[in-house]
Amino acid sequence: MDTPKAFVQLAGRPLLYYSLRAVAALDANNDKVATVEAVVTVPAGMEKRARGEVERARVEIPVKLVAGGSERQDSVRIALGITSAESEIVVVHDAARPFATPALFSACIEAAGHADGATAAVAVADTLKRVEEGRTIVATVARAGLWQAQTPQAFRREVLIAAHARALSGRWVATDDAELIERCGGRVEVVESSAANLKITTAADLEIAEALAARSSAG
Repeated sequence: MDTPKAFVQLAGRPLLYYSLRAVAALDANNDKVATVEAVVTVPAGMEKRARGEVERARVEIPVKLVAGGSERQDSVRIALGITSAESEIVVVHDAARPFATPALFSACIEAAGHADGATAAVAVADTLKRVEEGRTIVATVARAGLWQAQTPQAFRREVLIAAHARALSGRWVATDDAELIERCGGRVEVVESSAANLKITTAADLEIAEALAARSSAG
């Protein structure tokens, strides 16, 4: 997919729309999400297009837009820099996961309230094989205790800011923000999710998402 993920169309709307709507629907009576704002990072030069999509989404929460960095980790660090200092918890989410529900966001936020962070995840069900050059299986990896991380991921704001600062100075590269917290000695819990919270990476993923969206609309 050449189109930036936030602007890929699903059921006639950009993926960004679905994440914004989920965040805007968070329960305002929950003391962990009493004040909700969204910070959206987009590729440099696409801020105007993103603003148009935000306006069309008609969400009743403040939305800040900022150009992201060259890598996902850079974009999160940039976004953190403009989050409200009054926020105790921040949530990191990929627009490429349009089916994350408000309930899943809330569960991650609640879990982060008594840890340093929490991530949506699913227990690994398939047999895992370690493969080396030539596609030769060299080992079977025991799946007991293994979970596949997703987003949303929620963290104590100050803890995540500190972790990103250490990563920048130490030139750490992580595949997600939970890994940064782990490397700093923090505690991250998993919140059980499901395969329905799929990540749209390929054209085949988008076909599956279109079918899920159509089924949801029909229901």
